[in-house]
Amino acid sequence: MADTTTPLRYVDIGINLGDPVFRGTYHGKKVHENDLEDIIQRAQDAGCTKMMITGSNLRESRHAIDLAKQYPGTCYATVGVHPCSTQDFERYKGGPTELIKDLRALALEAKIGGHAVAFGEIGLDYDRLFLSPKETQLKYFELQLDLAVEMQLPLFLHSRACSPDFENMIEARLDKLPKRGLVHSFTGTVPELQALINLGFDIGINGCSMKTEENLLAVKEVPLERLQIETDGPWCEIRPSHASSQFLKDGPAVPKAVKKEKWQKGLMVKGRNEPATIVQVAHVIAKVKGISVEEVCEAAWRNSTRMFGLGEAVEKE
Repeated sequence: MADTTTPLRYVDIGINLGDPVFRGTYHGKKVHENDLEDIIQRAQDAGCTKMMITGSNLRESRHAIDLAKQYPGTCYATVGVHPCSTQDFERYKGGPTELIKDLRALALEAKIGGHAVAFGEIGLDYDRLFLSPKETQLKYFELQLDLAVEMQLPLFLHSRACSPDFENMIEARLDKLPKRGLVHSFTGTVPELQALINLGFDIGINGCSMKTEENLLAVKEVPLERLQIETDGPWCEIRPSHASSQFLKDGPAVPKAVKKEKWQKGLMVKGRNEPATIVQVAHVIAKVKGISVEEVCEAAWRNSTRMFGLGEAVEKE
């Protein structure tokens, strides 16, 4: 068992720090001052000293890399086009070939510079086909997987209601992806979880992963050696309506949150999830698994730093 005198340490492997709400702008309207510095400080105060900023399209991937450069040693980026944004390939000036070319150049430069640590967020999302049709998602998931193979970066994957297609596409490239990667914000069933584990992938758990009792059954089955944790802020907070909230009655304290219109320096904003709340995710996972939060945190830290580096020496078993 972990030494309880050692401070808990966390990696938030999925945080959308490029979102304007982290600068006080909501739906295009400036509501309060930019408090990104405070958000990062709160995360560090909570023991969350490493954050992976999600790239969801070319522009946001560039932004994530800029933030990684702004906060070296703390923030790192992923590079990729989210399945719901795959129509970008056909709308891009110069078409898909040009977008892949620009994505390749961005990923390569950021990998060499140590700012990009994963290729993604890429994958399939059949729950939101109104944003991008199945055929479009499949075509550009395949194209990006080939680019990930070329880059030899671990994958940062998105999977929603698409298991057979998703697994088949990944499986065809496993021998070319020795670093594998993780499926973030996992919300699938126990059999879907087992299929991903069998393929060699880690599982990212956040508040959205623990909404229902069925979700909790899946979380309980995630092997510690395959577990990573995240907030996916500004979304995926643990809400009172979630099955997981029952475990927060004796949970760790988080900074006070107020409505955005009443924001004051040092306070969180209601409905705007941020990395400091990762302590709640770890606490719930520990309760669901019936183990200590120290075991959860150390396993997740070890898994994340082994897979993504994050400026840390890989710890020996």
